[in-house]
Amino acid sequence: MALIKSISGIRGTIGGPAGEGLTPVDIVKFVYAYSRCTGARKVVVGKDARLSGAMVENLVVGTLQACGVDVVKIGFASTPTTEMAVRYEHADGGIILTASHNPRQWNALKLLNREGEFLTAVEGQAILDLAESGEFDFAQVDELGKISEIDYTDRHIDDVLALPAVDVPAIKAKGFTVVVDAVNSVGGIIMPRLLERLGVKCIKLNCEPTGDFAHNPEPLPANLTDLSKAVVEHGADFGVSVDPDVDRLALICGDGKPFVEENTLIAVADYLLGLEPDPAKRITVSNLSSSRGLRDVTERHGGKYYASSVGEVNVTTLMHKVGALIGGEGNGGVIYPGLHCGRDAMVGVALVLSHLAHLGLSLAEYKKTLPEYYISKNRIELSDPAKIDRILSALKDHYSKEDVSDQDGVKISFESKRSWVLLRKSNTEPIIRIYSEAPTEAEAAALGEEVIKIANVLI
Repeated sequence: MALIKSISGIRGTIGGPAGEGLTPVDIVKFVYAYSRCTGARKVVVGKDARLSGAMVENLVVGTLQACGVDVVKIGFASTPTTEMAVRYEHADGGIILTASHNPRQWNALKLLNREGEFLTAVEGQAILDLAESGEFDFAQVDELGKISEIDYTDRHIDDVLALPAVDVPAIKAKGFTVVVDAVNSVGGIIMPRLLERLGVKCIKLNCEPTGDFAHNPEPLPANLTDLSKAVVEHGADFGVSVDPDVDRLALICGDGKPFVEENTLIAVADYLLGLEPDPAKRITVSNLSSSRGLRDVTERHGGKYYASSVGEVNVTTLMHKVGALIGGEGNGGVIYPGLHCGRDAMVGVALVLSHLAHLGLSLAEYKKTLPEYYISKNRIELSDPAKIDRILSALKDHYSKEDVSDQDGVKISFESKRSWVLLRKSNTEPIIRIYSEAPTEAEAAALGEEVIKIANVLI
């Protein structure tokens, strides 16, 4: 069993002893702390379709009521829908019941502020501290919170379609056919509905929101073989895969080959940068572990690229600071402030369709126009966690002649080779995660192996 408490929320496997899995005791403690630390009087609660959703929802809603907080239940809802519902309701916050791409035995509480965005590190730490204090004081009977229920799926879709950058007539004129794999979660509700309103023929794969995931729910090529086959069999223009809470978007080209999820954000940025007439507003943001392809495309349009520390809240914080036109994460997470500052697969697919409609290219043809990079992911496992910081410091010194940043771990950029490697220590395990990128798959793998060899000498 596993329970991971972090500043961004609490997630774990369902069941087991308190403190070792995501149990009712842990849920109540954490929700209580959230309500008290935020001072919330009204909170939106949405969930993905995973099997434990109803049980977790009952505990979360009951605890909020017991704290004197009014609850707006929005039922099955994507993470971006819940984020937007906080603003629709003028609520003080929101709780999303989803473990994102984690397998079926996991669930989690993702915590939002009154803007429908994730809490800061300071806010999250205060909640962790109160939850562990054991000091709980609930509302009296006449002060219990009230419950209301509403479905915001269609309003979310309406707002996506109303975006000036989403060219509905152009999309309808192309008569696209798309296969959607929603891994039996809430994407099977909202994504087909959005596509149909865009005039796209939608072929559904794993779109029943049973929560019994048809395959590993992370939208990686290895998990999307059935989608690739379906795209080819149906002669579709491309395939769409989303994770259980629909904040990540991965695409499959018409030939059944991956578009590569790093390219999702790059494609959307390419489109929006081309629409923006003011060079000063052509600003993009992604995190340090995302492809440099976004920087290349941004500079191709005469814009300015910024890199944030890893973590969605770090991306959105920097986006606000620099006034970004578009941003996100290389895992297929598109954040478009024109709608809201959260990863949103619906915005992503609508903007990709608009881009393809304007270009008159297939997804595979368009892919050939983008910068070509490959990312390799590795790790170093250590029996002694105390060695991690020493190794990172030593690697920073070893590569001191290169462009080295310690903004978030250690990132070494080799500008002449158009490659980089990022080393970050895990917050939950005694490991160093290693991300390396280069223009070829072999170069990316070799760079990661080189760093591991040097680290092993230091160990």
